[in-house]
Amino acid sequence: MSTTTVSPAASPAASATAAGASRRVRRRGRSSPLGRTVAHVLLILASLAATAPVAWLFYLSLGPDKNDYLHPGGIAAKATFANYAFVLQHTNIFHWLLSTLIVALGTALVGVAFAATTGYAVSRMRFPGHRPLMWVLLLTQAFPIAVLIVPMYEIFSELGLIDTYGALILVNCSTVVPYCAWLMKGYFDTVPVEIDEAGRVDGLSPFGTFVRLILPLARPGLAVAAFYSFITAFGEVAFASTFLLDDDKYTFAVGLQTFVSEHDAQWNYMAATAVLIAVPVTAFFYLVQKHLVTGLTAGGTKG
Repeated sequence: MSTTTVSPAASPAASATAAGASRRVRRRGRSSPLGRTVAHVLLILASLAATAPVAWLFYLSLGPDKNDYLHPGGIAAKATFANYAFVLQHTNIFHWLLSTLIVALGTALVGVAFAATTGYAVSRMRFPGHRPLMWVLLLTQAFPIAVLIVPMYEIFSELGLIDTYGALILVNCSTVVPYCAWLMKGYFDTVPVEIDEAGRVDGLSPFGTFVRLILPLARPGLAVAAFYSFITAFGEVAFASTFLLDDDKYTFAVGLQTFVSEHDAQWNYMAATAVLIAVPVTAFFYLVQKHLVTGLTAGGTKG
């Protein structure tokens, strides 16, 4: 019995078709040149929109007269750094810097500690009321600051905490802890439960597991929570201007108000001070930036 061999006459065409399909598949994950160009243009425009206010503020700070902001076109011809020299030499800006760092770093440290333990407890433990607890934390954010200032002032006055950094740190924590607790809960939900079980097998207590195993894995989430707490406390005005009475204890946000009086406003000095204020925030952002993107996206999905 003879066997018939199939002729490979169609194989070149089939190979060409397969190669074309392969090329199309490889291109499918890549954007077109037009798409990349549009994306880059949009990113450049977004970057310009974000940096334009800062650049404009720096430009205004170079005007030697307090009313130069009304005629910004003439600043370029007489630009000077005299405003910065005045602010650094004749104001309490270094005291303001110290006070701001104490309040902001204290809020970040205390706030993240409370938020991390709260988020871990709700993520891992099923105690009575663990679900309503998170919603109660959000409910605390529904009250406007104007309603809270008077009772808080009375409480801190009774405790002797008026004109102290501790009062400002505590009141800032009441603002940052609810959000950071939700943030950390979402992050801890992404950490496998098997890690906790391994810690218990090794003889660690729940707190020991949290400190030695979970927190090192949660560094990106902790960085985001710390950055949010730092920025919130750094720029807070209402509570700081109410609870701090001594000029040497003013934070930056309150110190800026000293350039504005009932009948006058020294906008040139205020602009120079605002530019100087941005330096510590920029430095802090630089220190935690490598964890920010990971921390912001890690809690988005559970897995």
